[in-house]
This record gives sequence, C-alpha cells and structure tokens, in this order.
Amino acid sequence: MTMRAVWVKELGPIESIDVHETDIPEPGPGEVLIHVGAAGINFPDILVIEGKYQVRPPLPFSPGKELAGRIEQLGEGVKGLRPGDRVAALVEYGAYAEYAVVPASGCFPLPNDMPYTEAAALGLSYQTAYFALIERASFKAGDRVLINGAAGGVGLATVQLVKALGGVALAGVINDQQAEVAREYGADHIIDLSDAPIRDRLREQVRDVTNGGGVDIVVDPVGGEVFEASLRALNWSGRLVVIGFAAGELPTVRANYLLVKHIAVLGMQWSDYRDRCPEKVSAAQRHMYELYQAGKIKPHAEFIEPLSEFKRLLNMVKDGKVRGKAVIEMSSVD
Repeated sequence: MTMRAVWVKELGPIESIDVHETDIPEPGPGEVLIHVGAAGINFPDILVIEGKYQVRPPLPFSPGKELAGRIEQLGEGVKGLRPGDRVAALVEYGAYAEYAVVPASGCFPLPNDMPYTEAAALGLSYQTAYFALIERASFKAGDRVLINGAAGGVGLATVQLVKALGGVALAGVINDQQAEVAREYGADHIIDLSDAPIRDRLREQVRDVTNGGGVDIVVDPVGGEVFEASLRALNWSGRLVVIGFAAGELPTVRANYLLVKHIAVLGMQWSDYRDRCPEKVSAAQRHMYELYQAGKIKPHAEFIEPLSEFKRLLNMVKDGKVRGKAVIEMSSVD
C-alpha cells in the first residue's frame, strides 16, 4: 500500500521538493505506525530541508517534527498502546506524511475532546517553551518574563505558559498585529522590539512597565541586538534562555557583564531532553494537556491547510508571516 508524503530526495530549497506517492512504512520493534491526522510546521523543518540543521536525515525522507493521529499498527514489544488510540508524537523527521512510524515512547495519549489540528500545534513549540521556563530558567509563580518573538510558535506558547503558571508576561513584538495576538493570548505588557535604538529602548520600556525594575527571565529565540538589549533588562540574578537565532546573527556576551550583574545565560536544546530524559518530556506533555483541559492554554493555529499547500505554509513560516502555528491537515482518520 502507498501513501502521500512530502518527499525530500536532495537537500535544497523548499521549491525543490513536492508531494509523492511512496510505500507505507512498517513499524519495527518498539515502534508504532500512526495514521496522521495533522502535522505542525516549525522553523527547524526548513533548516532540515535545506541541509542547514544539525541533524541530517538519510535521503530520501519526509520532513516534520510533530504530528497527531490514530495508531494503526504496533511493532513488536510495544505495551501500553493499542491500535485505534489517538495520540500525538514528536519525531526527528517524518511528520509530513499520511502515515508515520514513531517510537512508542514518543507517543502521548490525547484528551478525548482534542482535535488533531490542535494536538499537532501543542507539541514542539510548547515543549520548548516549557523546558526553557521550568528546567532552564527555574520559573516560579510571580516571575516577570520577557518573551522575544512573542507572536511566533514558541513565543506565543511561552506567553500562555507564563500566564497559566502564575507569571507576568512581557511580549516582545515588532508590529501592531503581533501585539494584538500576544494580548489576545494573555500578555500583560507589550515591548516594541522595533523601537530604536533597541540597546537602550528595550530596557527603558521594561522599566516603564515594571515600576523601574527589570525582568527575572528572558526567553529569546531572536538573537542579534535583541539578545544584547535583553541582557540589560534583567534583574539581579536574572536568567536569559537562548533557544534560537531567528534574526540570523549569533550574539556574543562578555563574561564580566554576567559577573557584575549576577546574571546567567543558558542554552536550551529540546531534543536533548527527548533523547536523554523521555520521562520528563512525557510528564511535561501530560501537564500541558491538563492546562489545556482546564482552559488555561490553547494553541493558536493561524493557518490550517491540506498537504498540497505545504510549500506556501513553509515559506510563510520562513518569512515570519505566521502568528502562532501553521498546521497541515491530512484526510480524516476517524
């Protein structure tokens, strides 16, 4: 039997790949075959396709790191799951396809009332936000958190989690449209990252909305001069978590500045938790489903399109034109 899948035969630009018919894969020991209902799009997918990501899948492959659907078949030795179970999964690649083989340990049973499109959107971005806040930044209720790129997938997830867990969210955005969606999802204050000179104005804006203080945590997927300006906005003993460089510029930091301000800069690579601490990943996902069912978080999927529109969605994500998430919806699996 065959399936439709986005198929990468050679690494290169988005325009060089397309949807093809290919064989449905068979699950191996410890794996399950999932009939995919929806797949989320993430910026790293573009880097994988272009050959610019730290992990290069063996060619040919289907890209995509998050999906939701129904288990079709179990591999040898799989326990605790059954054919017909509705699950989400996070994978290194393979989600842009009608069927995907994933490790059973990477499957998360879905709440009964959760659509596949929302489940696919409540995956990698929320996991990244959760581990940046809880594991790396030691977030606690009452913390003031500056979220740069706050209208993007990880940024909007971080805004929601900060509010759901009792913090104060300062949303760093570059235009009124981004500010609107950040406010809609709970941001307490808006910080204009286009306000030049950003080196001084970011700190001034933060002080204006914190009665002269600073922020306890910065979550930064932007890099460049925004990263450098954000360091200056941290409180004593503040923490800045680096999760990406969307601005395209790798910043540097002077160690003496960390010492004098008594602050920390922390890196966060989510896939390390998936590979080293899968039990923490599962616990985090269960916690987020609890928050979802309590109405405290809800993924914002601005675009939900069929598989045939994957190039348009990828290019919109690449150009920063998606607020929240873009999701590929497959044919109905229920």
